[in-house]
Amino acid sequence: MASKVEGFNFEQRHGKARVRVARVWRNKSDNIHSMVEWNVSISLLSDCVNSYVRDDNSDIVATDTMKNTVYVKAKECSEQLSAENFAILVARHFTSFYKQVTTAIVKIVEKPWERVLVNGQPHDHGFKLGSEKHTAEVTVQKSGVLKLTSGIEGLSVLKTTKSGFEGFIRDQYTALPETRERMLATEVTALWRYSYESVSSIPRNPLYFTERYLDVKKSLANTFFGPPKEGVYSASVQGTLFQMAKAVLNRFPDISSIQLKMPNIHFLPVNISSKENTIVKFNDDVFLPTDEPHGSIEASLSRFWSKM
Repeated sequence: MASKVEGFNFEQRHGKARVRVARVWRNKSDNIHSMVEWNVSISLLSDCVNSYVRDDNSDIVATDTMKNTVYVKAKECSEQLSAENFAILVARHFTSFYKQVTTAIVKIVEKPWERVLVNGQPHDHGFKLGSEKHTAEVTVQKSGVLKLTSGIEGLSVLKTTKSGFEGFIRDQYTALPETRERMLATEVTALWRYSYESVSSIPRNPLYFTERYLDVKKSLANTFFGPPKEGVYSASVQGTLFQMAKAVLNRFPDISSIQLKMPNIHFLPVNISSKENTIVKFNDDVFLPTDEPHGSIEASLSRFWSKM
């Protein structure tokens, strides 16, 4: 909210970024350990204008205090919980503990540690680093009003067939040939907003949003690939993106909107020849992987009543 300062509109916020914390839970009954590693960023909207215009810091929550709060709250969590629940916990602390703070925004990026399998058995305390990252961002107002968004970063998917691109605009600058047979690869970034509008309305299961994240990721991947034997044809990245977004909204009623970014990462056919002969003739087998330049495709899909 803007303040009137010396004849101007003035808006401000402050916070602490990239607070890294790891939390381990040890189940005494079966000695199985669970762990998470989070990168936490905090931004506070608060009534501390005097620190900017009058050299009066009496209303500032120090960013070092914010950092320490992350570790204190992690320590207090005796049971495993989702990144979303932890973000709400931290944000709610700042809006309830400090009268100056009107709104807290907490973003978490979870490092993808996965339990390892040894001889087909889940290891009690062994983990390996995966690829895609789970993200969460919450905005909590002092009244308890909530905006909750989750996401995926770096979901890399590829299929070697069942993809084409035809019928696009052709003009004097067009060199791309039409095809019904190509590789399709992308790195999905997804953001989805939940319909919960207050802190008190979220599910009580502390791992609900972790389970929902895994389910959404599975839905996105399954829609991209199609059935394991026959797959599903993609006429464009755009068409596949829409089907993926629609699958999520159709399956999960508590998700009100979803945004997908899916760059078209090209695998170019390799043809090599000299004046004398053909050295390599492409036969849907040898490709040159490239990551730039790449096509940039993104879109959002929402229910009519969504606020996204």
